[in-house]
Amino acid sequence: MKMTVKDIDVKGKRVIVRCDFNVPIDESGRITDETRVIGSLPTIRYLVEQGAKTILMSHMGRPDGAPDMKYTLQPVADSLSAHLGQKAVFVSSPTVVDEAVRAAAERLEGGQVMLLENLRFRKEETKNGEEFSKELASLAEIYVNDAFGTAHRAHASTAGIAAFLPAVSGFLIEKEVKFLGEAVENPARPLLAILGGAKVKDKIPVIENLIGKVDALIIGGGMAYTFFKAMGYEIGLSILDEDSVGLANSLADAARAKGVEFILPVDVKAALAFDNDAEAGYCDADKIPADRMGLDIGPKSIELFTSVIKKAKTIIWNGPMGVFEKPNFAAGTLAVAQAMAASDAVTIIGGGDSAAAVEQFGLGEKMSHISTGGGASLEFLEGRTLPGIAVIKDK
Repeated sequence: MKMTVKDIDVKGKRVIVRCDFNVPIDESGRITDETRVIGSLPTIRYLVEQGAKTILMSHMGRPDGAPDMKYTLQPVADSLSAHLGQKAVFVSSPTVVDEAVRAAAERLEGGQVMLLENLRFRKEETKNGEEFSKELASLAEIYVNDAFGTAHRAHASTAGIAAFLPAVSGFLIEKEVKFLGEAVENPARPLLAILGGAKVKDKIPVIENLIGKVDALIIGGGMAYTFFKAMGYEIGLSILDEDSVGLANSLADAARAKGVEFILPVDVKAALAFDNDAEAGYCDADKIPADRMGLDIGPKSIELFTSVIKKAKTIIWNGPMGVFEKPNFAAGTLAVAQAMAASDAVTIIGGGDSAAAVEQFGLGEKMSHISTGGGASLEFLEGRTLPGIAVIKDK
């Protein structure tokens, strides 16, 4: 178990918090999706209520290690001010930390909140530069990591800073570690993993790690066609991870050897082109026409997958079943989301496209947990140690 903000005394202390404010901004400088800002509020509000002097930091976009006001965090400061009902102090500095920033941090009173400029205005951030880590640490007495989405990166603000300050987690990371950790290590069974997305090689470490832990494994989305190819099926123009065909066979064999129920689609919706309005129809998985590409699972697969979901007590889902962004090929992903929403199982959405799909369908509140980190949740499911979590003190 990792220490959280509740395990230390923060009253009157300067506390620097790594948040994930990597939010989308439109051309007028407005945030178009505040989900990540809202997700950070429980930790921030707790620190405010406890009388801490709270300093927030985050990256946004890819300014390539140099000041670029297109990526300023001013809109985030405005959003925070509105949500918190108090002004979030914002001192924009091209170097992130300078004398004006230090002075503002020193002036903070208990219960006040301050936000630093985009961390990636400094190239040392992604290089985990020791000097930049020291500069950030000099502003505070305690470090809180609450940015699960960047916890798999060893950056100055996620890992390096912990060499100079005592490190604890915020509530967002606490929740991520609880749900993902328990799902993999101590789940209510049967444990079902549903993996989709395009490339097998992106999910190989996840599949390998989960094979020894799950009771059932569903493979859908673009990955399925590589498994079909390995089985000798005609896949037409469907996406193929050619380098992973041999591995797909061995993964399937390894799963079955361990008694894991290994489930692939039995039918697909295949179209003449990668276009929402392209001519499309259903066919069995082993009968995809040579001039068509599979873009979604079919009704028989939906029925099969739904029946497996109904039996599960813990479900981890990462990766859509089809090209859900196109309405004509969203049925499979929607059906999986609906089946999970109707289930009484612990349901965990592993970030990325799956999280986007669930929110798009308005089913987010029906899930037990939606991970805030696509890459981080994948690496967690691979069984890897995440640098941003490893530095947090153990209880």
